[in-house]
Amino acid sequence: MRLFDAHCHFDFPEFDERRDQVLAGARAQGVNGLVMPGVRCPDWGRLASLSKPEVGLWYCLGIHPWFVGEHGEEDLESLEAALEKRDPGCLAVGECGLDGLRGSIDGQKPWFAAQVQMAARMDLPLVVHSVKAHDQVAALLRSERWDGRALIHGFSGSYQQACHFIELGCYIGVGGVITHARSKKTRDVVARLPSDTLVLETDAPDMSPAGVAKGQNSPEYIPDILAQLAQLRGEPKERLAEVVLENASTLYGRPADVLAPN
Repeated sequence: MRLFDAHCHFDFPEFDERRDQVLAGARAQGVNGLVMPGVRCPDWGRLASLSKPEVGLWYCLGIHPWFVGEHGEEDLESLEAALEKRDPGCLAVGECGLDGLRGSIDGQKPWFAAQVQMAARMDLPLVVHSVKAHDQVAALLRSERWDGRALIHGFSGSYQQACHFIELGCYIGVGGVITHARSKKTRDVVARLPSDTLVLETDAPDMSPAGVAKGQNSPEYIPDILAQLAQLRGEPKERLAEVVLENASTLYGRPADVLAPN
């Protein structure tokens, strides 16, 4: 099986002393590529320097809702300029979005809208952070007449909310939360959604699967997430692996053998 981690903060300091080791371990398990989302302007250069498309290391550029207070209007201008001159390793705009648990949604909305507009102008996909704000995120995408591709990362809403996102052209990110028995709602949702709407992600080093210590998540756990997803859906994991890789390929606009090279 060839696997892909659609959302992994592989640039974070938690991986600094073991990045090569983790990457080798992931590849040994068939995880042949990953996407590193951007969260803050000061991090964009690091993302670009770590990107190596030839070995499946890709990135995005964006401003995360947690960090909008650290930025000014000039940073949106810098983001647009960086996206316009992006190198081949940059696949999408994000991580951007809304978070109802941290900060003010009203304060976050202009930043999210600006990044949605950039993605639309440049025909780039979006990587969306949506926490306790699914209805507001969907409403903003509708108001911006979004008709591109987007990943709703770490989705944990209702089946109906997932369907609304899918109607807007979004893919649903499936991560370690489904390995926790207590996450009954999310497990039920991913079991019921069409397989061609799902992609695998870790959000590493966060969003740890069951049995993995907090902050110790890694792209090496993508096979565990796949196995749990296949069990919940009653599908062969080999076939499901093909489907979710093809979904990631469509989402990010690269052929599967380019996105996750052998």
